[in-house]
Amino acid sequence: MSESSLWNGPIVDAHHHFWDPQINHHPWLSEGVNVPFRYGDYTAIKRRYLPPEYFQDVGIHQVVQTVYVETEWDPTDPLGEPRFIATIAARYGVPNAVVAQAWLDRPDAVALLTEQAAFKSVRSVRHKPGGPTSPDQVGQQRTLMSDEGWRRSYAALHRLGLHFDLQTPWWNLPEAERLARDFPHITLILNHAGLPSDRSPQGLVGWHAAMSRLAEQPNVVVKISGLGQRGKPWRAEDNAWIVREIIAMFGAGRAMFASNFPVDSLCGSFDDIYSGFKHIVRDLPRADQERLFYSNAQRIYRCEPCVSEQPWREQLRSEA
Repeated sequence: MSESSLWNGPIVDAHHHFWDPQINHHPWLSEGVNVPFRYGDYTAIKRRYLPPEYFQDVGIHQVVQTVYVETEWDPTDPLGEPRFIATIAARYGVPNAVVAQAWLDRPDAVALLTEQAAFKSVRSVRHKPGGPTSPDQVGQQRTLMSDEGWRRSYAALHRLGLHFDLQTPWWNLPEAERLARDFPHITLILNHAGLPSDRSPQGLVGWHAAMSRLAEQPNVVVKISGLGQRGKPWRAEDNAWIVREIIAMFGAGRAMFASNFPVDSLCGSFDDIYSGFKHIVRDLPRADQERLFYSNAQRIYRCEPCVSEQPWREQLRSEA
């Protein structure tokens, strides 16, 4: 296959983060704190990471728009994060859409969602629903997706024009399937491919079955991201089957690539990941590649106008 079949067009990075732990409080990024994390020690990312650092990492890849996803900001300051990101966007031209933090089990959840939705670029919210941490615990515990109060707050997303970004491991996806079916007018965006961390044959069979059932819900889309493995470098050959199966299950119109930077820099460079994606899907029609790398994310998140001039990118790199 010739290199000319690789995608070389514009990219919307559908999932990344910015932060500056020295200025804004993130409990998990605080000095001396190390919470359990699927990639292990994450000390290396406890540093300023703003557009100048991000575009240093992007390198040659033509990222023209980005989607910022909440960073477990100080929970006592629920509106501080969208305010901070609005100042970043005003200065740098990115991000072009925002996934805000939400706590749908709070008694004031709907009021806070209303305030989040008033920010110009907020398109979605995320609240990790907890629950079983292994397949063996399913049936003994439930996630917040099955909590009546949480679901009442979730229902408010439709009238507010917001999507929901869901991050949960694959064994909890039957609850997500019910959620999507019960609220068909809310777009549910599954983060990080359903977290297929267990690459054993049994783990992959379980992941595939859960993802296949979820894909039957037409209001569900998926981000192909967060595919790193603890203690292993990111390689296309390790992730190709998963990527191709997601596209086969959801179709090229309901999937999108994302970097999850700087978190996934613990597993590989931006080039490792995006060049890997490009090689994995090089056999697909160019129209499908365009959807996966660019237009799906732009459409789903209704991205603000992009800033893509090369001098602007060079200026950002010079600030890093």
